[in-house]
Amino acid sequence: MANLSKLAHSQRFYWRSAVVAIGLLLLFDLLTFGLAEGLWFNSVQYLSVYWLRLQTQVGLGAVAFLGSLAFAIANLSQAQRFSFDDYCVLPRAENLRQGLGLKGLLPLATGLALGMAILLLYHSQLALDRWHTRRTVASSLPPLPLWLNWQTGQQIVQQMLEQPWQLGFLVGVTLLLLIYPRAIATVGALAMSLSFGLVFSEQWSRLLPALNPTVFNQADPLFERDISFYIFRLPVLELVEFWLSGLLLFCLMAVTLLYLLAGNSLSQGRFIGFSSEQQRHLYGLAGGLLLATALSHWLTRYELLYSTQGVTYGAGYTDVAVDLPVNTGLSLISLGLAVAMLWRTTFWKSSIARWSYGSRPLIAAILLYLTFTAVGETVAPWLVQRLLVQPNELIRERPYIARSIAFTRDAFNLTDIQDEVFDPQGQLSFQDLRENELTIGNIRLWDTRPLLEANRQLQQIRLYYEFADADVDRYQLTREDGSTERRQVLISARELNYERVPDEAKTWVNQHLIYTHGYGFTMSPVNTAAPSGLPDYFIKDIGHIPSDPIIARSIPIGAPRLYFGELTNNYIMTSTKVQELDYPSGSDNVYTTYDGRGGINIGPFWRRLLYAKHLSDWQMLFTNDFTPATQLLFRRNIRDRITRIAPFLQFDRDPYLVIANTQPFPDEPYESGVGTPDQPSPNYLYWIIDAYTTSDRYPYADPGSNSFNYIRNSVKVVVDAYHGSVRFYIADPDDPIIQTWARLFPGMFQPLDQMPPALVRHIRYPQDYSLVQSNQLLTYHMTDPQVFYNREDQWRAPNEIYANEEQVVEPYYLIMRL
Repeated sequence: MANLSKLAHSQRFYWRSAVVAIGLLLLFDLLTFGLAEGLWFNSVQYLSVYWLRLQTQVGLGAVAFLGSLAFAIANLSQAQRFSFDDYCVLPRAENLRQGLGLKGLLPLATGLALGMAILLLYHSQLALDRWHTRRTVASSLPPLPLWLNWQTGQQIVQQMLEQPWQLGFLVGVTLLLLIYPRAIATVGALAMSLSFGLVFSEQWSRLLPALNPTVFNQADPLFERDISFYIFRLPVLELVEFWLSGLLLFCLMAVTLLYLLAGNSLSQGRFIGFSSEQQRHLYGLAGGLLLATALSHWLTRYELLYSTQGVTYGAGYTDVAVDLPVNTGLSLISLGLAVAMLWRTTFWKSSIARWSYGSRPLIAAILLYLTFTAVGETVAPWLVQRLLVQPNELIRERPYIARSIAFTRDAFNLTDIQDEVFDPQGQLSFQDLRENELTIGNIRLWDTRPLLEANRQLQQIRLYYEFADADVDRYQLTREDGSTERRQVLISARELNYERVPDEAKTWVNQHLIYTHGYGFTMSPVNTAAPSGLPDYFIKDIGHIPSDPIIARSIPIGAPRLYFGELTNNYIMTSTKVQELDYPSGSDNVYTTYDGRGGINIGPFWRRLLYAKHLSDWQMLFTNDFTPATQLLFRRNIRDRITRIAPFLQFDRDPYLVIANTQPFPDEPYESGVGTPDQPSPNYLYWIIDAYTTSDRYPYADPGSNSFNYIRNSVKVVVDAYHGSVRFYIADPDDPIIQTWARLFPGMFQPLDQMPPALVRHIRYPQDYSLVQSNQLLTYHMTDPQVFYNREDQWRAPNEIYANEEQVVEPYYLIMRL
């Protein structure tokens, strides 16, 4: 016995040591990650944004992790106290006639173990996904418990068929739970708690707006709640329901399994029954789970506003007449059962024998609830929809169609679109042409696609340069007499794409120290072509020689280096002992050293060590090319850069390059300027990106093919292509979502009137926003419910033939007046 005791003590010691070691490694990983990210946010001057976010993430994660772990361990410890080994079956005739035999015990215990294994697999995947990706924005959460979510159950089965190792995981964990229920349940509690902690930490962008939401001053017609409740508060309530349901379901299954397997019941082939203490414990957990289920049904009432079962989006006749009262009733039934079970947990005294089989009331209550659920949520809606609604669909659904039309138009800002009748007569006079010189002078001959092909043949210069995109914009050209002319142009940035460097030259030094930036751009008028049929350039070649004095006077050029862009996907180190390739010049190359304000100083060894781990690049520790002034520039892709700072926004697919002198007093000439560390080179290249506030919780608003059903072009983002600085400007101050974020992060968002005037002149209506609105307008220009129901005036987007293939016409920019 002494040896067995020592062995058990030794096993516990090793288990605890392993858990502590894993915990310390995870904590070290989190601390280094947080410090590295904090230094980066400080370099882009958004440390206060990161600090508030980090505080929220750590607080949410700690509450969820520690709260879940404490609750689970407390229940497992209580189950262990109520499951002493002296509860084993005595070989008496009355004992052999009580409880469950092996035929009932084995499938019940196996089913519980399998259910726990599925929960652990599901939550382990959630935890690993969030740990590896370090998500910065909340993702959608499937509702729990899993046994009420058929869709998630089907996904798990499909994943097991596609990835057989998951099936092996389930079988292995199930067997381990049957053999070592206490140890594996404890490990499972730790895994579940870690999953909840990571999920909650990820949901910071849902919690913060819910603490101080901005009202919309508009209520939904069914529950008469302000729309801010659905946008800000409902997702947080669903998160709480997700947590409580999952945690209570796991604990109930684990505790039940421990009680079933106590006293070697499986090996003896008989389970006598639950003691009164065990029954009270199980009643308490079941009551808590039913409380969470009652909350789930209550929240489902609000989710009817996003129903798709009717003729239109949102709550229809069947949802209001059947699903709403059914979910209300199920919520009240669940609440009543929960109160009854919790009452029995606290006040009930068992009058039956100590080992009587006492789980039948729990099973009966669950069966009763499931019966109501099956009838109320499946059979009744099906019958009402087919017998009452479909024969009289227009009459029944008319008020709900009107709601969907009104709310969809409002959610996509279609109500602000001005309708005008255009009746072309086909009769143009010379006077008409003179009065519309701006339109006539900017008739487009060039599309972005053939221009890019020409650029790649004529202006790419070297294989490692690439023109990723061509952007349409308009510029004021100043003549010698001071008069101006607005011209529409196509601008394409010459970025450096390291993937195109020859394989023989792909060394660590070249990738991170020498090939650091792109150089320059081309500018072409949209309405002219060269005599050869090729593009006519205002600015071209690596020397960026303006085509005439008007262009030289109007377009600032300077040293057009692009350290931040759409193709700058690798991190670099500047101010090293190695000079950077600036641009090719004949058979030689011109070299430079970055003197901008971007980057993080990694001169100190501890910073090099920190970022070697953060970027998984240990060569940073062994290179001799670094100096005390060496700067690390990472997250240089402008989309990654702005998404990391403001992950709660959605960004347009097409950032566009703007050439502008944002200084109040222009330096002359534009071409001059080689800077020093104290006075960096002047930069005239900026990226402008349109940003959107979106939500998928706007009542009655049809999302169409989008993942959201509310959108506003609320923010314009400006990124300096040389220094990497990022500025956010509020373009729609009436949007309640951006008002909420502006209050949460004071100083992050600036009014649009603070944007430099030279950049304001280049703001445009976003193409993605126009496309989303246009697609919605195809159907939701119909405001009469009967016309909408009949689809009498359904529009469709026009088609065009491009490269001998038919395709839908995409939005494009013109300077014109009808």
